[in-house]
Amino acid sequence: MKIIMFTNTYLPHVGGVARSVSTYEEEFCRRGHEVRTVAPQFHGAEESQGRVLRTPAIQHFNGSDFSVRIPVPGLLADFVDDFRPDLLHSHHPFLLGDSALRLAWSRRLPLVFTYHTMYEQYTHYVPLNSDALKRFTIQMSTDYCNLCSHVIAPSESVARLLQERGVTTPVSAIPTGVDVKHFGSGNRSRFRRRLGIDEQAIVVGHVGRLAVEKNLDFLAQAVARYLADRPDAVFLVVGSGESGETIERVVSRMAQPDQLVMAGPRTGQDLVDAYDAMDVFAFSSQSETQGMVLAEAMAAGVPAVALDGPGVREIVNDTNGSLLAGDAPEAEFARTLLELTADRERLKQLGQAARRSARQFSIEKCADRVLDVYERQVRDFAPERASDPGPWDRLLGRLEIEWNLLVEKTSALVAAAREGEATRPRLE
Repeated sequence: MKIIMFTNTYLPHVGGVARSVSTYEEEFCRRGHEVRTVAPQFHGAEESQGRVLRTPAIQHFNGSDFSVRIPVPGLLADFVDDFRPDLLHSHHPFLLGDSALRLAWSRRLPLVFTYHTMYEQYTHYVPLNSDALKRFTIQMSTDYCNLCSHVIAPSESVARLLQERGVTTPVSAIPTGVDVKHFGSGNRSRFRRRLGIDEQAIVVGHVGRLAVEKNLDFLAQAVARYLADRPDAVFLVVGSGESGETIERVVSRMAQPDQLVMAGPRTGQDLVDAYDAMDVFAFSSQSETQGMVLAEAMAAGVPAVALDGPGVREIVNDTNGSLLAGDAPEAEFARTLLELTADRERLKQLGQAARRSARQFSIEKCADRVLDVYERQVRDFAPERASDPGPWDRLLGRLEIEWNLLVEKTSALVAAAREGEATRPRLE
């Protein structure tokens, strides 16, 4: 099969979507499929080469670590026509996601879309953030789903939420796979020595972008309370972002300086070692659709304490950690960490259960399911692709999708102007 991925974030950007795209890309290629990726230019990334087409982009949009694509007429059309894909896969409902829609409709190609993110939780990156903008974002992403031929939700809870919001396109709940064997091969002692963490210390860890939407102020407050009661414990934070200063400020008020280790972003074996250096994983984000880092931590044998939320409840439970109510107070989170780390033997047992839990998220199993979706889509579109669309057919397809995109934006504007159950931002 020949597949093109369209994503607004890609390596070396550090984040769940970028890792998801690259993980599937590598697995599909390993199985003999041809994959190309279209992504915006990003600081530190190499120019277009091999399997990746980099499109011109504005770097660090609105102070974030995201890149925003600048349209270049003809660039993507030529790329797609030269490669002649069987299927397109979009990973965002805007920017390059719109480009994927235009190309799919004009070339009669199936378009699969993965709903990676609760997009309404990210509107603070855009000027004039408001509840109306959140409703606009929800409606726009819902309408985008309905213009695609199939939607993948990374968890059952997100699949249900999409259907409640009015998505009528078929939805499959398929988590992003992780390389279970790779994340189970970390070297605990090596990472601890490198960062000066005592071998006997209890390490509470966290991995991810340090961004506002990750609810890190709550996490910092909760872990700081825990550290105050456990002077032998360390909070290991792996990642970078604007909330890093918040974590340092909050923790410094309640804990000793050597109880916080800001390790910065880590990749490859270094990231695997970082997970292995942890005794328990702390997670409070409620903007996730899966919580990929939770699956990675569990593959490393690290149990988790997390707040309930979409995509989280499918991974964390009382057999491999502790799942607290979404509105649990910081004191309860801290108390749970204390109880969990008070008994090292129980912690070890939870870690073993975490490894078993991670097997259901193996890249092999998840890739099988995604490829099954691809094959069904290609088969369903075969009659439409019996002959290549000529210039007139492409023009009609382009006019139709442009009209649908206009309707999508108009529908989102209407939703922004009035409250409704389908566009109410919520965690369930």
